[in-house]
Amino acid sequence: MQTAIKVEQLSKTYDNLLAVDKINLSVKCGTVYGLLGANGAGKSTTIECILGTKNADSGTVSVLNCNPQKDRRRLFQKIGVQFQEGDYQPEIKVSELCEETACLYEAPADWKSLCEQFGIGNKTGNAVKSLSGGERQRLFIVLALIPNPELVFLDELTTGLDAKARRDVWKILSELKHKGLTIFLTSHFMDEVEALCDEICILKQGKAVFYGTVRQAKEASGCEKFEDAYLAISGEEVCGE
Repeated sequence: MQTAIKVEQLSKTYDNLLAVDKINLSVKCGTVYGLLGANGAGKSTTIECILGTKNADSGTVSVLNCNPQKDRRRLFQKIGVQFQEGDYQPEIKVSELCEETACLYEAPADWKSLCEQFGIGNKTGNAVKSLSGGERQRLFIVLALIPNPELVFLDELTTGLDAKARRDVWKILSELKHKGLTIFLTSHFMDEVEALCDEICILKQGKAVFYGTVRQAKEASGCEKFEDAYLAISGEEVCGE
Protein backbone atom coordinates (compact mmCIF):
# COMPACT_ATOMS: atom_id res chain seq x y z
CA MET A 1 0.00 0.00 0.00
CA GLN A 2 1.34 3.43 -0.96
CA THR A 3 2.06 6.13 1.59
CA ALA A 4 0.05 9.37 1.51
CA ILE A 5 1.93 11.18 4.31
CA LYS A 6 5.43 10.49 5.59
CA VAL A 7 6.77 12.57 8.49
CA GLU A 8 10.20 11.92 9.96
CA GLN A 9 11.71 13.52 13.07
CA LEU A 10 9.52 16.63 12.79
CA SER A 11 10.27 19.35 15.36
CA LYS A 12 8.97 22.89 15.79
CA THR A 13 9.75 25.45 18.49
CA TYR A 14 7.99 28.72 19.31
CA ASP A 15 10.33 30.99 21.29
CA ASN A 16 11.46 28.56 24.01
CA LEU A 17 8.45 26.24 23.76
CA LEU A 18 9.03 22.93 21.97
CA ALA A 19 5.60 22.51 20.36
CA VAL A 20 6.44 19.38 18.33
CA ASP A 21 9.29 17.08 19.31
CA LYS A 22 10.69 14.60 16.74
CA ILE A 23 7.36 13.24 15.54
CA ASN A 24 7.21 10.40 13.00
CA LEU A 25 4.02 9.61 11.06
CA SER A 26 3.23 7.24 8.23
CA VAL A 27 -0.25 7.41 6.71
CA LYS A 28 -1.21 4.80 4.10
CA CYS A 29 -3.29 5.78 1.08
CA GLY A 30 -6.98 4.95 1.39
CA THR A 31 -7.01 4.86 5.20
CA VAL A 32 -8.31 7.06 8.01
CA TYR A 33 -5.61 8.32 10.37
CA GLY A 34 -6.40 10.06 13.66
CA LEU A 35 -4.07 12.55 15.34
CA LEU A 36 -5.19 12.83 18.96
CA GLY A 37 -4.19 14.81 22.01
CA ALA A 38 -5.35 17.43 24.48
CA ASN A 39 -5.50 21.10 23.49
CA GLY A 40 -1.91 22.33 23.25
CA ALA A 41 -0.48 18.85 22.63
CA GLY A 42 0.88 19.87 19.22
CA LYS A 43 -1.83 18.69 16.81
CA SER A 44 -2.38 21.99 15.01
CA THR A 45 1.34 22.69 14.63
CA THR A 46 1.93 19.20 13.26
CA ILE A 47 -0.85 19.62 10.68
CA GLU A 48 0.39 23.08 9.68
CA CYS A 49 3.88 21.68 9.10
CA ILE A 50 2.41 18.79 7.06
CA LEU A 51 0.42 21.26 4.94
CA GLY A 52 3.46 23.50 4.51
CA THR A 53 1.78 26.54 6.05
CA LYS A 54 4.42 26.51 8.81
CA ASN A 55 8.13 25.78 8.49
CA ALA A 56 9.44 23.00 10.72
CA ASP A 57 12.75 23.59 12.49
CA SER A 58 13.93 20.12 11.56
CA GLY A 59 12.71 16.86 10.05
CA THR A 60 11.18 15.95 6.70
CA VAL A 61 7.60 15.86 5.36
CA SER A 62 6.33 14.17 2.22
CA VAL A 63 2.67 14.49 1.16
CA LEU A 64 1.48 12.48 -1.86
CA ASN A 65 5.15 12.20 -2.86
CA CYS A 66 5.48 16.00 -2.85
CA ASN A 67 7.37 18.46 -0.66
CA PRO A 68 4.62 20.64 0.86
CA GLN A 69 6.93 23.65 0.94
CA LYS A 70 8.18 23.43 -2.66
CA ASP A 71 5.15 21.87 -4.35
CA ARG A 72 2.31 23.82 -2.74
CA ARG A 73 0.55 24.69 -6.00
CA ARG A 74 0.59 21.07 -7.15
CA LEU A 75 -0.57 19.79 -3.77
CA PHE A 76 -3.33 22.41 -3.59
CA GLN A 77 -5.17 20.53 -6.35
CA LYS A 78 -4.93 17.20 -4.53
CA ILE A 79 -5.76 18.13 -0.94
CA GLY A 80 -8.92 19.26 0.87
CA VAL A 81 -8.85 21.01 4.23
CA GLN A 82 -11.83 21.52 6.52
CA PHE A 83 -11.68 24.70 8.58
CA GLN A 84 -13.68 25.35 11.73
CA GLU A 85 -14.63 28.79 10.48
CA GLY A 86 -14.26 29.95 6.91
CA ASP A 87 -13.04 33.35 5.75
CA TYR A 88 -16.02 34.44 3.67
CA GLN A 89 -18.24 37.49 3.15
CA PRO A 90 -20.99 37.75 5.79
CA GLU A 91 -23.90 37.73 3.32
CA ILE A 92 -22.58 35.05 0.95
CA LYS A 93 -24.97 32.23 0.07
CA VAL A 94 -24.10 28.54 0.34
CA SER A 95 -24.29 28.14 -3.45
CA GLU A 96 -22.02 31.15 -4.04
CA LEU A 97 -19.42 29.90 -1.58
CA CYS A 98 -19.45 26.45 -3.15
CA GLU A 99 -19.17 27.92 -6.67
CA GLU A 100 -16.27 30.16 -5.63
CA THR A 101 -14.50 27.20 -4.06
CA ALA A 102 -15.06 24.96 -7.10
CA CYS A 103 -13.56 27.62 -9.41
CA LEU A 104 -10.21 27.23 -7.66
CA TYR A 105 -9.77 23.61 -8.79
CA GLU A 106 -9.06 21.93 -12.10
CA ALA A 107 -11.43 18.98 -11.64
CA PRO A 108 -13.82 19.80 -8.80
CA ALA A 109 -16.49 17.47 -7.49
CA ASP A 110 -20.17 18.26 -8.04
CA TRP A 111 -20.87 20.51 -5.04
CA LYS A 112 -24.65 20.16 -5.44
CA SER A 113 -24.38 16.38 -5.04
CA LEU A 114 -22.11 16.82 -2.02
CA CYS A 115 -24.60 19.19 -0.40
CA GLU A 116 -27.38 16.65 -0.97
CA GLN A 117 -25.18 13.87 0.40
CA PHE A 118 -24.46 15.83 3.58
CA GLY A 119 -28.08 16.87 4.12
CA ILE A 120 -27.84 20.55 3.22
CA GLY A 121 -29.15 20.32 -0.37
CA ASN A 122 -32.18 22.40 0.59
CA LYS A 123 -29.98 25.15 2.08
CA THR A 124 -27.97 26.17 -0.99
CA GLY A 125 -30.02 29.37 -1.47
CA ASN A 126 -29.53 30.40 2.15
CA ALA A 127 -26.91 32.77 3.52
CA VAL A 128 -24.11 30.86 5.25
CA LYS A 129 -24.60 32.95 8.39
CA SER A 130 -28.23 31.75 8.65
CA LEU A 131 -27.21 28.07 8.93
CA SER A 132 -27.30 26.29 12.27
CA GLY A 133 -23.99 25.22 13.81
CA GLY A 134 -24.46 21.65 12.59
CA GLU A 135 -25.39 22.75 9.06
CA ARG A 136 -22.37 25.05 8.89
CA GLN A 137 -20.13 22.21 10.06
CA ARG A 138 -21.45 19.96 7.28
CA LEU A 139 -20.90 22.78 4.77
CA PHE A 140 -17.25 23.03 5.82
CA ILE A 141 -16.85 19.29 5.17
CA VAL A 142 -18.44 19.78 1.73
CA LEU A 143 -16.00 22.63 1.00
CA ALA A 144 -13.09 20.34 1.92
CA LEU A 145 -14.37 17.71 -0.53
CA ILE A 146 -15.09 20.06 -3.46
CA PRO A 147 -11.45 19.78 -4.71
CA ASN A 148 -12.16 16.08 -5.35
CA PRO A 149 -9.07 15.43 -3.24
CA GLU A 150 -6.86 12.40 -2.85
CA LEU A 151 -6.26 13.44 0.76
CA VAL A 152 -8.49 15.44 3.11
CA PHE A 153 -7.74 16.99 6.50
CA LEU A 154 -10.74 17.14 8.84
CA ASP A 155 -10.54 19.04 12.14
CA GLU A 156 -13.15 18.12 14.79
CA LEU A 157 -15.42 17.17 11.90
CA THR A 158 -18.69 16.50 13.75
CA THR A 159 -18.62 19.20 16.43
CA GLY A 160 -22.14 20.61 16.76
CA LEU A 161 -23.86 17.67 15.06
CA ASP A 162 -26.55 15.56 16.71
CA ALA A 163 -26.10 11.80 17.09
CA LYS A 164 -27.85 10.84 13.84
CA ALA A 165 -26.07 13.52 11.79
CA ARG A 166 -22.72 12.37 13.19
CA ARG A 167 -23.40 8.78 12.18
CA ASP A 168 -24.53 9.90 8.72
CA VAL A 169 -21.22 11.76 8.27
CA TRP A 170 -19.27 8.70 9.45
CA LYS A 171 -21.09 6.54 6.89
CA ILE A 172 -20.33 8.94 4.03
CA LEU A 173 -16.66 9.21 5.01
CA SER A 174 -16.35 5.42 5.26
CA GLU A 175 -17.78 5.14 1.74
CA LEU A 176 -15.32 7.76 0.46
CA LYS A 177 -12.46 5.87 2.11
CA HIS A 178 -13.48 2.69 0.32
CA LYS A 179 -13.32 4.65 -2.95
CA GLY A 180 -9.68 5.50 -2.18
CA LEU A 181 -9.81 8.79 -0.26
CA THR A 182 -7.20 9.20 2.48
CA ILE A 183 -8.56 10.97 5.57
CA PHE A 184 -6.41 12.65 8.24
CA LEU A 185 -8.52 13.77 11.18
CA THR A 186 -8.42 15.21 14.66
CA SER A 187 -11.26 14.60 17.09
CA HIS A 188 -12.09 14.79 20.77
CA PHE A 189 -14.91 12.27 20.27
CA MET A 190 -13.42 8.86 20.99
CA ASP A 191 -16.45 6.97 19.65
CA GLU A 192 -15.81 8.77 16.35
CA VAL A 193 -12.15 7.78 16.36
CA GLU A 194 -13.08 4.19 17.16
CA ALA A 195 -15.68 4.11 14.36
CA LEU A 196 -13.49 5.67 11.66
CA CYS A 197 -9.75 5.38 12.29
CA ASP A 198 -7.55 2.60 10.97
CA GLU A 199 -4.55 3.96 12.88
CA ILE A 200 -3.94 6.69 15.44
CA CYS A 201 -1.16 8.73 16.98
CA ILE A 202 -1.58 10.23 20.45
CA LEU A 203 0.40 13.38 21.29
CA LYS A 204 1.33 14.59 24.75
CA GLN A 205 3.18 17.89 25.19
CA GLY A 206 4.53 17.75 21.65
CA LYS A 207 5.71 14.14 21.80
CA ALA A 208 4.11 11.09 20.22
CA VAL A 209 3.33 8.73 23.12
CA PHE A 210 1.40 6.11 21.12
CA TYR A 211 1.22 4.80 17.56
CA GLY A 212 -1.08 1.98 16.49
CA THR A 213 -4.71 0.93 16.31
CA VAL A 214 -7.56 1.60 18.74
CA ARG A 215 -7.43 -2.05 19.77
CA GLN A 216 -3.70 -1.84 20.47
CA ALA A 217 -4.28 1.30 22.56
CA LYS A 218 -6.79 -0.54 24.73
CA GLU A 219 -4.40 -3.47 25.12
CA ALA A 220 -1.42 -1.22 25.94
CA SER A 221 -3.35 0.70 28.59
CA GLY A 222 -5.22 -2.24 30.09
CA CYS A 223 -8.51 -0.37 29.62
CA GLU A 224 -11.65 -1.91 28.16
CA LYS A 225 -13.02 1.34 26.75
CA PHE A 226 -11.04 3.35 24.20
CA GLU A 227 -11.90 6.67 25.85
CA ASP A 228 -10.32 5.40 29.08
CA ALA A 229 -7.33 4.11 27.12
CA TYR A 230 -6.86 7.48 25.42
CA LEU A 231 -7.07 9.38 28.72
CA ALA A 232 -4.57 7.02 30.33
CA ILE A 233 -2.05 7.14 27.46
CA SER A 234 -2.33 10.91 27.02
CA GLY A 235 -1.89 11.39 30.76
CA GLU A 236 -5.17 13.24 31.12
CA GLU A 237 -6.56 10.61 33.49
CA VAL A 238 -5.38 7.34 35.02
CA CYS A 239 -7.32 4.28 33.82
CA GLY A 240 -9.83 3.13 36.42
CA GLU A 241 -10.03 6.43 38.30
